[in-house]
Amino acid sequence: MTPIIDHLAELAKQVSGYIYPNEIEIHWSILIVVYPYITGLVAGAFILASLVKVFNVKEVQSVYRLSLLTALAFLLIAPLPLLLHLGHPTRSYEIFLNPNLSSAMAMFGFVYTWYLMVVLLLEIWFTYRRDLVLLSQEEKFPMKWVHKIVVLFSNDLSERGITFDRKVLKAITIIGIPSAFLLHGYVGFIFGSIKANPWWSSVLIPIVFLFSAIVSGIALVILLYMIITTYRGEQIDMKCLDKMASYLFYAVIVDFSLEMLDFIHRLYESEESIHILSELVMNKLFISLGIIQVLLGMILPLGIMVAIKLLKVEAELRKLLYFVSIILIQIGIFATRWNVVIGGQMFSKSFRGLTAYKMEIGGIEGLLVALVVLALPFLVLAILFKIFPPWDSQKKHVIIETTH
Repeated sequence: MTPIIDHLAELAKQVSGYIYPNEIEIHWSILIVVYPYITGLVAGAFILASLVKVFNVKEVQSVYRLSLLTALAFLLIAPLPLLLHLGHPTRSYEIFLNPNLSSAMAMFGFVYTWYLMVVLLLEIWFTYRRDLVLLSQEEKFPMKWVHKIVVLFSNDLSERGITFDRKVLKAITIIGIPSAFLLHGYVGFIFGSIKANPWWSSVLIPIVFLFSAIVSGIALVILLYMIITTYRGEQIDMKCLDKMASYLFYAVIVDFSLEMLDFIHRLYESEESIHILSELVMNKLFISLGIIQVLLGMILPLGIMVAIKLLKVEAELRKLLYFVSIILIQIGIFATRWNVVIGGQMFSKSFRGLTAYKMEIGGIEGLLVALVVLALPFLVLAILFKIFPPWDSQKKHVIIETTH
């Protein structure tokens, strides 16, 4: 018991004002910060992929499959932070056996299953079916049988079958867009519906979460595209890169505008909590919110992208500036999740005091575990690349997509 007492005693030294005894320790740790960050990457990557099939944006065709596989890799890991945080993760399956329709938390299981099983897996299957059938006819064991199993031993390469795949693919993508909105919008809905917490209780929170998810997902795909293409010794398609950067630029503007609108709305209402929230922002969250989230994560990348658009910047310099911008944006979006989750637990329900969060290095809710969880999707993505080649299969068996 001594380490726990020492931990609480150290936290108590950082308390300012008056707080209730049960508010000294913050219960939602960095794992709950990682959770909305990962789910946001899923939604953003899928939205970028949908631009190809639904809106026929040909410039980003070369990253369509990369976007889908990125969304799948991160979606497979998305529930892990919640499972690690639960006291009894082995009981998580019970939400399916005893559904509670009035619980937003419980409904995540159904939203997740719908998005994973019905939307994302089906879209990837229909996207790759023809290519994997052709690959299975050329490869040797074991990949030959891996691909045969993945395509469910299908060998239909007829024009009629391929046309059917395209029609189903477009229908699934159209369904997937609102599903992606629902997947991450619901995360913001959970926070925004907690009326007892004025830092979270806002009708704009779900929309802010959604657009910040789009920003982070597009930025991640750009980052992966630049790194993987360079690693493979290939030339980066500047038309594709510029187009993705343009969508990222507009998404950042909308996200920044919504966050500013939310901030102005809170100031205008000036409820009884405004004083403690002001103290929270100026003291506890000044670095993470003012410096990292707003200045480094939004204003600076926006300034860089505005300069790229206004000035005739050569391709190599544009690549460097894009790379710096998306790194800053990812840091800023993670800081956004941190400020929402951790910041919302730092002030007392008495509105008269602030507590502190001391992140552990080890332990199930520590920094090392969070870093492992953040790294796992990239490992999963590397495995998915072996099964679903995002570029090689396109080079061997080019499918000329036509708009129907």
